[in-house]
Amino acid sequence: MNCILLPAANFSGDSAQINTVAQIAHIDKVLAAKVGDSLKIGQLGGNLGTAIIEHITPENIQLRDVQLTMAPPPKLDLTVVLALPRPKVLRRLIMDMTALGVRDIILINSYRTQKSYWQSPMLGRLDEFVLEGLQQSVDTVAPRISLQKRFKPFVEDELAPLISNRAIVAHPYAALSFSQYLQQQALVTPEKNEILSVDSSSSNKTAFLPSIVFIGAEGGWIDYEVELLATQGCQAVYIGQRILRTEAAVNVILGQWLL
Repeated sequence: MNCILLPAANFSGDSAQINTVAQIAHIDKVLAAKVGDSLKIGQLGGNLGTAIIEHITPENIQLRDVQLTMAPPPKLDLTVVLALPRPKVLRRLIMDMTALGVRDIILINSYRTQKSYWQSPMLGRLDEFVLEGLQQSVDTVAPRISLQKRFKPFVEDELAPLISNRAIVAHPYAALSFSQYLQQQALVTPEKNEILSVDSSSSNKTAFLPSIVFIGAEGGWIDYEVELLATQGCQAVYIGQRILRTEAAVNVILGQWLL
């Protein structure tokens, strides 16, 4: 935890309290904080700041001089549509996407998603994983998460209105690389009709990044799914010569928004 996030109900004026077992244990065992020390805190959905530890017990930590003066970092203009992965990697993926600042996360069914995944108790712990990601990245605003158990109806009936600035689908057998895709988008600006030279360090790069990214679970998307997405304007791209695990692909692709 790089900050301690608390719900609004835990604040009262310039004081606050921490009563979550995991947070208390972190402050005690990892930070080794004591009365009088300053903590980096934040209010869920609100601002970030600091507070002073006033009193510590095994069940509760009282804070004083709460100062919440810093706005959270902006979210990425990005929706990630992720084929529901194996439950054991769901926690890491939700944490990573939250930490990276993804604005919207849609967990969707796919041909290679096992039906049993939708009954996993891990789906009931998404808020917990989001909190871990927020505390890691020092953010307070949670991504919006939705579940879509039917792939075709979502793509045909709901996807188009969500695409505000292009969409891509990660597919290792695509003919076009992600880098080539960005170069194509940057060739001509509709405003000035001028040729641009855009590389990975260009400040203009974010203007050509898509607003929606589809990432498959282990095994990726089948051809039918890629073709159906193409009918809605989603461009298939590959990110390198190696086939990566889902969690590696998520971090490689989303890292483009942070560069």
